[in-house]
Amino acid sequence: MANYIRFDWAMKRLLRNKANFSVLEGLLTTLLGENITIRDLLESESNQEEEFDKYNRVDMLAVNSRGELILIEVQNNNEYAYFQRMLFGTSKLVTQYINRGESYEKVRKVYSVNIVYFSLGHGKDFVYHGKTEFRGIHENDLLELTPFQRQTFNVDEVSQLYPEYYILKVNDFNKVAKTPLEEWIYYLNTGNISDTAHAPGLAEVRERLKVDNMTQAERDAYYRHLDNIVILRDNIYTERAEGRAEGRAEGRAEGRAEGRAEGINIGEQNKAFEIARKLKQKGYTIVEITELTGLSPDDIASA
Repeated sequence: MANYIRFDWAMKRLLRNKANFSVLEGLLTTLLGENITIRDLLESESNQEEEFDKYNRVDMLAVNSRGELILIEVQNNNEYAYFQRMLFGTSKLVTQYINRGESYEKVRKVYSVNIVYFSLGHGKDFVYHGKTEFRGIHENDLLELTPFQRQTFNVDEVSQLYPEYYILKVNDFNKVAKTPLEEWIYYLNTGNISDTAHAPGLAEVRERLKVDNMTQAERDAYYRHLDNIVILRDNIYTERAEGRAEGRAEGRAEGRAEGRAEGINIGEQNKAFEIARKLKQKGYTIVEITELTGLSPDDIASA
């Protein structure tokens, strides 16, 4: 099997070319279960080029043939508030692409496609789909559109009016690809494509996204990108390990102080809060921080 360019690099450098839209269309067609034609790419305000972000993530905003917005984001490293970030991204698009004074029926459909290379939440699957439904709290019936609304909005279900979310946890895929979607996940995870893979868009990947097709300058820049991702991940793992060690050491110190003085003095308590704040910034959960610092969940939330 040949070696192909990582998808995040391709999104930055190659897939913004209209001639290569078929690669993105193949992924979206496979994921959404319908033929997707990209009409245009728009500039996404969230795609920053800060030193950390330019290696950690990349996003792309596409408009399909129906005028719907599709936000595709690749996230390389852990972000503990990523679920909220997905919500923020779709909410921003909803308000950004409607003119003041327009009727609410002009609100555009948004799809949020998230390709994540870290463990996001807890679950057994590697592809998740989220949408909005309304169910009765007494009868558990699904709230449906009226015939007039179906005809006016040209949709069949209430959920089709709201943003939809797709999460591809590519690092969690560790089996033989048997379906078109699994073939895509395998490529996103490994950078390789099986000789037997026939998912939409992968033929274009084979043709246009080979590392061997790069110029020497492009290849050098690409390899620097790969090296920087490895360094970035190593730094984060190191920070986590140091944070755990610091938290355990502080916990032991607090335990000794508590044994001597039957309580934590103000200085030690402030230190614990300082450690909790650092661990929160690095993406640790409340449970993990509680174990490392000994603080209560309420204390950690206010830290």
